[in-house]
Amino acid sequence: MATRGDWKALSVVDLFCGCGGLSLGFSQIGYRVLLGVDNDEQALMTFRYNLRESQALNLDLAEQNNISRIQETIGQQNVDVIVAGPPCQGFSLTGPRDFDDERNRLYVAVFEFVEEMSPRAFVIENVPGLATLYGGKIRDEIRRRFQDLGYNVISDVLCAADYGVPQMRKRIFFVGLRKHLGKFAFPPKTHNPDSYVSCSDAIGDLPSREEELGKEVDEYGQGPSTAYQKKMRDGSEKLYNHVATKHTDMVKRVIALVPEGGNYRHLPPGVGESRKFHEAWTRYHSKKLARTIDTGHRNHFHYKCNRVPTVRENARLQSFPDSFVFLGNRTRQYRQVGNAVPPLLAEILARQLLIYLDNKLSLKCPEDVSLLKYLRSGEVNGEKAQTS
Repeated sequence: MATRGDWKALSVVDLFCGCGGLSLGFSQIGYRVLLGVDNDEQALMTFRYNLRESQALNLDLAEQNNISRIQETIGQQNVDVIVAGPPCQGFSLTGPRDFDDERNRLYVAVFEFVEEMSPRAFVIENVPGLATLYGGKIRDEIRRRFQDLGYNVISDVLCAADYGVPQMRKRIFFVGLRKHLGKFAFPPKTHNPDSYVSCSDAIGDLPSREEELGKEVDEYGQGPSTAYQKKMRDGSEKLYNHVATKHTDMVKRVIALVPEGGNYRHLPPGVGESRKFHEAWTRYHSKKLARTIDTGHRNHFHYKCNRVPTVRENARLQSFPDSFVFLGNRTRQYRQVGNAVPPLLAEILARQLLIYLDNKLSLKCPEDVSLLKYLRSGEVNGEKAQTS
């Protein structure tokens, strides 16, 4: 059986890398991440700590001369794949006619990097609203510009839950291949509503933190009970980033009034009036998916405990393995988790790309790759895992 050492590693540069969700997914399947680029130093601290074979560069990608900075950093190495998650807020203000407006500079920078580095493929992630913004004109312009650079481009809105992530998270993905490589097809779904990984399937083994807040480096206290929990624990002897927020007694009393799966609408009149919007005072349901993990942490609550989820619980719901440690202050840790592409989804997309980038590679993928073990285990819907 072939091993990772038999592979000819494909190289990746990750623009707007954040803490490294895309990079982690690609690296777990055998790609070699050359470089992650971002201007959030605390996120880069996390990237460097966890992706130790990759370089990290603190750079404002809006500045014109930064292509040369990146090329200097990676030297003469070819770039096979560019992955990116650029901000797109400017499009909401400028519309399709002003695509090159300065407020869209970060997105335009991605076109410039792809044109200059000429990768064999690229993957871009963004919020799902981009698919329908101005009747789809922004989406179509993005595809047109990449097509003019010599790529076959396809886009679709993917739901992370359909690929084993315990979260109702929808994002648009653009995937481009050099025209001689064909046209990408998104991977088939691995899960459906009957087999989605629920909140308790994902985080039910973690200490409740009802009696104590916990420590940044701690013990598990009990074994995993589902295939997903076992997968997340793989390679981790300690429990990291599982520290509870210290709420006031008043806040805990309000949270206690929200039933499992409920939100602010279930509060009595006059209670929780300071926060009345769609996501306010939302308690997860143990047998359902989590809502989209965002960059804050004040609106969602544990399905059982009267508190917000910990950084580790959010990371689990984003499919970050427990061995992935988040650095920086607590607020920035939450932001890093919420901004990331779920690594499990990134891993599945990375595997699908192998079909087009090198057929021999796709046939050499070792059977002990974590993703294959998980998807072939027959326990993808939260059934009991055998623990040693």
